Amino acid sequence: QVQLVESGGGLVQAGGSLRLSCAASGRTFGNYAVGWFRQAPGKEREFVAAVSASGGTTYYADSVKGRLTISRDDAKNTVNLIMNSLKPEDTATYYCGTRRAYHSETYYYSPDDYNYWGQGTQVTVSS
Repeated sequence: QVQLVESGGGLVQAGGSLRLSCAASGRTFGNYAVGWFRQAPGKEREFVAAVSASGGTTYYADSVKGRLTISRDDAKNTVNLIMNSLKPEDTATYYCGTRRAYHSETYYYSPDDYNYWGQGTQVTVSS
């Protein structure tokens, strides 16, 4: 069993930055791939970014490529999402998910691939 806790959300003006963190407990995090997703009211959960178990492979949604960076610190059991040049359309609740990876370089971008989820952190970008 893995428990995830997101933090770092808040209210920011367009063009601003935020750093989201996903802290894991309960298992050795190094064998797990991690993804960030977001969900706006009335919309489905949407993929944002993913990182492989090794940290060597990352993958981003086209809508955030070049603005967001995902990284992991297994010594701290944490995955971070650095968000720059934020836009109003980035407004959503952000969730991190994790699952045991079949291969150290595999990443997953479907929410159905993840077994464990955090409670989410709200990001609001004002225009």
